Amino acid sequence: MNEVQLEVAKAYPNDSGRGIARLDPDTLLHLKLSPGDIIEIEGSEVTAAKVWRADRQDWNTDTVRIDGFTRQNADVGIGERVEIRKAEAEKADKLVLAPPEEASVQFGSDAAGMVKRQILKRPVVERDIVPVMSSTNHPFMRSPGQAIPLIAVETEPDGVCLITEDTEVELREEPISGFEKTGGGITYEDIGGLQNEIQRVREMVELPMKHPQIFKKLGIEPPQGVLLHGPPGTGKTLLAKAVANETSASFFSIAGPEIISKYYGESEQQLREIFEDASEEAPSIIFIDELDSIAPKREDVTGEVERRVVAQLLTMMDGLESRGQVIVIAATNRVDSVDPALRRPGRFDREIEIGVPDEVGREEILQIHTRGMPLSDDVTLGRLADETHGFVGADIESLTKEAAMKALRRYLPEIDLDEEDIPPSLIDRMIIKREDFRGALNEVSPSAMREVLVELPKVSWDDVGGLESAKGKVQESVEWPLNKPEKFRRMGIDPPSGVLLYGPPGTGKTLMAKAVANETDANFISVRGPQLLSKWVGESEKAIRQTFRKAKQVAPTVIFFDELDSLAPGRGGDVGSNVSERVVNQLLTELDGLEDMEDVMVIGATNRPDMIDPALIRSGRFDRLVMIGEPDTEGREQILRIHTEDQPLGPDVSLRELAEVTDGFVGSDLESIGREAAIEALREDEDADVVEMSHFRQAMDNVRPTITDDIRDYYEQMEEEFKSGSQNAQQRRSGGRIGFQ
Repeated sequence: MNEVQLEVAKAYPNDSGRGIARLDPDTLLHLKLSPGDIIEIEGSEVTAAKVWRADRQDWNTDTVRIDGFTRQNADVGIGERVEIRKAEAEKADKLVLAPPEEASVQFGSDAAGMVKRQILKRPVVERDIVPVMSSTNHPFMRSPGQAIPLIAVETEPDGVCLITEDTEVELREEPISGFEKTGGGITYEDIGGLQNEIQRVREMVELPMKHPQIFKKLGIEPPQGVLLHGPPGTGKTLLAKAVANETSASFFSIAGPEIISKYYGESEQQLREIFEDASEEAPSIIFIDELDSIAPKREDVTGEVERRVVAQLLTMMDGLESRGQVIVIAATNRVDSVDPALRRPGRFDREIEIGVPDEVGREEILQIHTRGMPLSDDVTLGRLADETHGFVGADIESLTKEAAMKALRRYLPEIDLDEEDIPPSLIDRMIIKREDFRGALNEVSPSAMREVLVELPKVSWDDVGGLESAKGKVQESVEWPLNKPEKFRRMGIDPPSGVLLYGPPGTGKTLMAKAVANETDANFISVRGPQLLSKWVGESEKAIRQTFRKAKQVAPTVIFFDELDSLAPGRGGDVGSNVSERVVNQLLTELDGLEDMEDVMVIGATNRPDMIDPALIRSGRFDRLVMIGEPDTEGREQILRIHTEDQPLGPDVSLRELAEVTDGFVGSDLESIGREAAIEALREDEDADVVEMSHFRQAMDNVRPTITDDIRDYYEQMEEEFKSGSQNAQQRRSGGRIGFQ
């Protein structure tokens, strides 16, 4: 009999609950199998699965990919070895299914037929868990996309049976006792984008429980606790549930605030009882969610109860009697508020950060959440993953729900809500399109960015007229590092940390920052100088710290400081509360800490570059200074074209001629000219539907150009100074301020 030993790996997201095993082509050849054949999988128990070919990345690795239900049926965990051989499957005459002990299920009239349609051509062995997906018109609803585990109580004949059209499927409502393995619950297939984290948690939790002898041999105690920390919504609680489910350990959950009681000593008593129960039912896992709420830093807490609870938790985790096979997993998103005594080896030995998923992780999470969705062909999950920077698992789940709701709204007019049943033909026709996801993307923003995310007006480089050389410089400094980082790596240099755009008011500095953020698909955080300043000591600095921290969490990000001179004026001249000096210092330290801030670009804009603290404008902070000056004739013509795009212009309007006579006008002035000209036309005739050249001439009398000779001299001098960067220029700037009209 031909058989091979292979290592078990987790299934691909889309395979969950389908009863298939993935093997590489060499193994298929060796066992003389072709896709669609039935194999027997023998771990501690024997089960069967249908065989499919693995993806290329798994070729030549001795693994078999099976999902959580199949692993439970074979009673093996990930990383253990199973024997695999070709199965002689017979057609099943009869199959009896019943729900597991803890689930009571009412079956509808056609439930047996529904279940049979779902499990056609699937191999089943007696005592197997058979997952059945709940769907829209299902007789027993659970959340869609979740499989309902039914247990194969008996099969005729015995051994590996194949469900066919002729099989009689019988459903029993009363749960079966004595079948201790219950499916359902969360498996590792339900967690996307946390490969390494799952691996590390499994080393800590599964190894000591399944093979305690390894630790005895090495002469060490197994680890005692794992602390999972990271932003909200990244899957900390989910991971703990999956581990508990996959290790088949007893699971005790402590929700922080529940155990706090007003009676003296009761909170500690409840904690003790949970630990005692856990050690009686070992191996077991105690999961403490929101650890920071029951174990805050003792010196910061006024309440006596919390202090006693922390002390009780410390003694329980150290415990004089050894805790044996009891492992504590805790989750928090405020790891710095947890009492430091808990964060030492022997209590929480491992701290695992569960961060914001990267693109590959996001695609895997999207596959999991769209598993049961009827997607149209134009939805590419890879592209969606690319567009969802900074989204955590919970955001992606909400995105898929929102897209489904958008799809539903399209079909609502056809649905008669008064009728009991919606026609099945309509339900079969429903699909979710790319445009539904696009609409959902506008409504769901990454949760880590809720407070600071700015809705970006859709500004592209085409909306920025003139300024060609400035555009080029900004693209090199901001777009290249975010879109083509390999260029910099190839040359062995670091990209610039920050770009300072300076120039007269109205030339399009803010517009340019918006265009950059749009073109790079980055998250955009806009910080207007004055809104950060607070009368409370330390608040302004804290606001800056948090802005940078958020930006790191949801990178790639562009942080835009508008009116930088109000936020970071030169130090030394400030009398009073020294707020701005402290803000400048905080900004300097944040910008210097940029080494570990990959994919975070800082852009500043100001029209008073001489006011900014000189320490900010050195290399390594704002190291590219880009002058955005007045547009030339070409530029002015482009800007006029952009602003008069939607205006009905008369045949005699020559934008070129206008551009030639508007010397000294900047972008915002030219926009005003376009607006004024249209108003002049309406003044002359309320029903006017074209704007003539004469109206533009009148408008030019009403709009004053921003750039005067004084201002022009001032900026030319500034540009010279920044180019020379010499010592005396620095002195001149700090000594004599230049008058500004």
